[in-house]
Amino acid sequence: MRTVLIVDDDDGVAESLAQALTVHGFVPQRAATGADALDLLDDVSLVVLELALPDLAGHEVCRRIRERSCVPILAMSDRAEELDRVMAFHMGADAFAYKPVGSYELIARVQALFRRSGTCPWHEEHRSRPQTPDRGGPGTTTPPASAVTASRDTLGAGPLQLDLRTRTVALHGEEIPVTRREFDLLALLMQEPGTVHRRQDIMAQVWDENWFGSTRTLDVHVGSLRGKLGNREWIETVRGIGYRLVVPPEAPAPTRQPTADRTRG
Repeated sequence: MRTVLIVDDDDGVAESLAQALTVHGFVPQRAATGADALDLLDDVSLVVLELALPDLAGHEVCRRIRERSCVPILAMSDRAEELDRVMAFHMGADAFAYKPVGSYELIARVQALFRRSGTCPWHEEHRSRPQTPDRGGPGTTTPPASAVTASRDTLGAGPLQLDLRTRTVALHGEEIPVTRREFDLLALLMQEPGTVHRRQDIMAQVWDENWFGSTRTLDVHVGSLRGKLGNREWIETVRGIGYRLVVPPEAPAPTRQPTADRTRG
């Protein structure tokens, strides 16, 4: 069973959420403060987080959770302004709901987050999973540059490799630092290379199904990924529709900037 951590200092609200989760087969766990939530994080599969807590701001709790885990976060509040909601997303929340939330909406959102969440090394059900075997060594056949590969833990497109367990990206064997959203965006595109993904669908799956802001943020993340991959052709714009991942005929390794240049700005 999946354990859902309810982080709320209101006993009545927490009890109501716990009852709804229990009825639908989830195991609720309670934390009244942000500090308690962080202590319990390793044993849960999803976090329902009130943004107004007595010790830590909900945005700060989101940030600290993201430093340790990719566990899905459903942020909640009864009075959050737009800036508060935006900050929650920027700090790592996956979805937002206004309080009071009905039991059916709560369960629907929780189930949607579980469907969208990838493999997380902090989730209990994945801790015993065996490591991906080494594919090197004598007799190993190198796939062609255009080959697309996928396993339970990895995605691959030519020289581009994505590890779902460690949430790392490598191009030509060299790890590329990416943000959490950039990783999720790239993972979505790499699941079906060549397939056009509509902008609305990308926003719903990578950000939130009820995303309320401009889709300009998607363009910004795509531009950032293109720069890190060193070749704009990796992510192709389909005008008026969305984006798709394409393996360039010759995908060069990303150019490493000199140390002096990386420290500017």
